[in-house]
Amino acid sequence: MDTAFYKGKKVFITGHTGFKGAWMCMVLLLAGAEVTGYALPAEEKSLFRLCGLDSKMNSVEGDIRDLESLQKAIDKAQPEIVIHMAAQPIVKESYVRPVYTYETNVMGTVNILEAVRNCPSVKSFVNVTTDKVYRNREWEWGYRENEELNGFDPYSNSKSCSELVTDCYCNSFFADRDIAVSACRAGNVIGGGDFAKFRIIPDCVEAAHKGEDIIVRNPASVRPFQHVLEPVTTYLTIAEKQYNDRSLAGRYNIGPDECDCLTAGALVDLFCEKWNKVNASSVSWKNISDNGPHEAGLLKLDCSKVKSVFGWRPTWHIDRAIEMIVDWCGCYFGGGDINDCMNRQISTFLSEQQR
Repeated sequence: MDTAFYKGKKVFITGHTGFKGAWMCMVLLLAGAEVTGYALPAEEKSLFRLCGLDSKMNSVEGDIRDLESLQKAIDKAQPEIVIHMAAQPIVKESYVRPVYTYETNVMGTVNILEAVRNCPSVKSFVNVTTDKVYRNREWEWGYRENEELNGFDPYSNSKSCSELVTDCYCNSFFADRDIAVSACRAGNVIGGGDFAKFRIIPDCVEAAHKGEDIIVRNPASVRPFQHVLEPVTTYLTIAEKQYNDRSLAGRYNIGPDECDCLTAGALVDLFCEKWNKVNASSVSWKNISDNGPHEAGLLKLDCSKVKSVFGWRPTWHIDRAIEMIVDWCGCYFGGGDINDCMNRQISTFLSEQQR
């Protein structure tokens, strides 16, 4: 990521009050960008509120399903770059609220693309989807960008639909316009400051802090785990590169190397090891199924394309990622300065990324 490119750039982010959005805002603010966010109000317990980001950027509260409100926000901001991350992102929640999930993830994409269509200042657009957009055949090898899209559950399927909507807008409205559009499919993202329900690292942190056993629902499930700064900086890299060269726009998988595709049980083992070492504790985990809805047992990504096109490679492997999560938790539970902690981690990451 070339941070100098973003100095003074106008960037519009949907879903900026979420976990990944807050990290992206911190990266962009550190780079000197002029950031506008559009999202529902942040949860009371959220990274966005912890960092006081509403006072450091132009934060617009609004529903991605409300086209009129969204259009007003983007017209006022006149951004050059738009990153679309607003979503209902939880698989389990999508079974409880399927209609809301589709309204948010599909019509939300329609709305942001329509707003971009009516805003001539935009030159670069990135739609953030998920590795779960693929029709999962439980293969041992990673999925490539040309594989069939057909997510199983309402969340995954709605994200598959989001990509089809994006393709349609590219073909129907953006072909003759100076705008580059990409879709980015990231693997499972972990990092400090995630307070979401039904996610493995937040469950680990909450139980460990209370001194309780960590409950793991599907310990044999294999996922491509990566620190949140990996996809966030890669989204920004793609947005930057295609801004200058439209031919680089496309679909990109963003995930860890094979060594970081591991079972949920192995991930929690690593978390317990790092947590116990720092906190002189003896936290462990139990395998207790909650008889929840279907989840994929095996899912991997082939990231050859993004590596070939951009010379990209992961910066922090899983061992380092867990260390950074435990470091963040030490700051949070110890009453430290979260902004200083995150800026330090971001600066360290960007420095190591350049090596």
